[in-house]
Amino acid sequence: MFSIPFPPRVLLLLPLLFLLTGAAGIPPSTDGFSFIFNDSQLDGVREIQPDGQIIHTDETQTSGVGHTFYSRPFRFKNSTSGAAASFSTSFVFGIVPESTRYTFHGMTFAITPSKAVINASSAEHLGLFNRTNDGNASNHVVALELDTFRNLELSDIDSNHVGLDINSVVSVFATTAGYYDDRTGGFTNLTLSSSSEIRAWIQYDGVRKLLEVTIAPLNLEKPRKPLVSFEKDLSPFLLENMFVGFTSATGVLLQRFYVLAWSFQMNGKFQEFDVSKIPPLPIKKVRKSKKHMILAIGLSLTGFFVISSALILGIFVYGKRRLKFEEVLEDWEVEYGPHRFSYKDLYKATQGFKESELLGKGGFGQVYKGTLPELGTPVAVKKVWHESGQGMKEFVAEIATIGRLRHPNLVRLLGYCRRKGELFLVYDYMPNLSLDSLLFNSKSGLVLTWKQRVKIVIDIAEALAYLHEEWVEVIIHRDVKASNVLLDAELNAKLGDFGLARFSNNGNEAKTTHLAGTLGYIAPELARKGKATTATDVFAFGAFCLEVVCGRRPVELQGREDAVILVEWVLNCWFKNELLNAVDQKLENELDVEEMRLVVKIGLLCSHSVPAVRPSMSQVLKFLKRVEPLPEDFDSVLDIRGDYSGRLGDASTSSYFSQIQYDTVSLPITSSFISSGR
Repeated sequence: MFSIPFPPRVLLLLPLLFLLTGAAGIPPSTDGFSFIFNDSQLDGVREIQPDGQIIHTDETQTSGVGHTFYSRPFRFKNSTSGAAASFSTSFVFGIVPESTRYTFHGMTFAITPSKAVINASSAEHLGLFNRTNDGNASNHVVALELDTFRNLELSDIDSNHVGLDINSVVSVFATTAGYYDDRTGGFTNLTLSSSSEIRAWIQYDGVRKLLEVTIAPLNLEKPRKPLVSFEKDLSPFLLENMFVGFTSATGVLLQRFYVLAWSFQMNGKFQEFDVSKIPPLPIKKVRKSKKHMILAIGLSLTGFFVISSALILGIFVYGKRRLKFEEVLEDWEVEYGPHRFSYKDLYKATQGFKESELLGKGGFGQVYKGTLPELGTPVAVKKVWHESGQGMKEFVAEIATIGRLRHPNLVRLLGYCRRKGELFLVYDYMPNLSLDSLLFNSKSGLVLTWKQRVKIVIDIAEALAYLHEEWVEVIIHRDVKASNVLLDAELNAKLGDFGLARFSNNGNEAKTTHLAGTLGYIAPELARKGKATTATDVFAFGAFCLEVVCGRRPVELQGREDAVILVEWVLNCWFKNELLNAVDQKLENELDVEEMRLVVKIGLLCSHSVPAVRPSMSQVLKFLKRVEPLPEDFDSVLDIRGDYSGRLGDASTSSYFSQIQYDTVSLPITSSFISSGR
């Protein structure tokens, strides 16, 4: 039997170690094998030899994941025709969760090009892939997942399902775990993480291109009707020689995985094993051994005093150390993903949040550069102070949900950690830092060209269009600004900092408790009503566009009371035909004047004081990419100084803005505009 054990109450990323045994049973054939495993254990990454012996290997050990593969490859494809061969396998497994209320990621039966799945990640990647290669056709991996966690990012159907994974952990098909009763024909749910023995049968017919999967409790015969009959030609995904085995990985919660028996056969039916000889899951044995240990300590008075003294000293030392790295984990947090990191790992990654690793700071927190061994790449760790009475649960829920977003122009939230009154958010590290730093105080001396600036504007427009219109729920960012636009090594722009983001009701009013945002980006109606909408994000994007073109901040204070509002200043330049005076002087002669006018027009249109005039972000993208032209009567649309209580001009403009009532709104400079925590 092989298992993945963990000490109870350890909530760190530990290696998922399959514990294999020596095997006794049927001699293997050249095209298959059949073993029943006993309860002796070996740690680490293992290989099963043809004679049933288990070899422990260290060279392919990967932190957080576990692999156990048969040592020899099988010929899965006909070298002449390239067609995938038939195969069948059966195994008995058990999943024992540490928590009685929650489960986490499951295990897989995998067919892979190598018996060492290199660079595989933990948690949702199930020890098969990582963030960079998940979905690549070059993986040549076919796996059946036995998953006990619902990951919405991967479109999982529930927290107890069987799925077929081809080159990705996003399943080609998935169905709730269970079996069909031979007597009634009815479907019976079968809990994978039930701490009970379950048998699985997998058969692939290479002629009919048919995959059948069946699972049932160990004490039942194989049901006549399979759980899944799925027509799929596996030929394109398999190589000529492939390995078979099992993988799994750690997550936030821990659970043990056992395989008690395994039989496999190419081009035929697997060899049956004697079910009566399969040992039970070693749950009772573990409990019994603990009782014996307690009894032995109690019977030895001398030993009791020695151990008590050692325990007191150990508890003192451990308690002092644990206090330093103490975290907070509540039951309600388990349902949220992204990945939760340990505080200890973040502490080490940032060298104890050393000042030299500090990337930036603000009222909302501090950002440090760090390197996590699990990811192998630099990350940005944001240390946020959050009052416990201000809805920590709701805040983490929002952050966790946003952590499931995946878009090339959004900074990925890799995970988080909660410790006392602090919240740590882990993001992808952006080597060129923020757009704000390059526009206004670049130490590198890098000056963004006009083409680079236009690309940045389009990147952020695509990010907002995704948030507003393309994801499953409407998300309002509420803090679009240059300092929250980060640049990667190729100067691709990514919108980050979702600390103020909220879900909304079809893009209308988001549920907020206080005015949030940054002076100069806040729409007039947001200042009046305090209600964020997609239109308030569009207003901020308009100010952002003008900021990129002009190289000036949205609000520039002149003295104690006077201020120049960038939107109003550019609007005046527009009507005075002095628009070139508004452009960043660093651009000099490499400016594309026609394109500049287009971006400025879009910025002014998005920054209009009337929400209904502002286009949607998908419309903004069409304007930027010149798929659609701007309204013909553009000057009159922008001229909010006149009386436009009725019509807007020609029919096309009128239909675009649909009978808008204009109301000019002043933008006062008051402290209430500045979000608390910013």
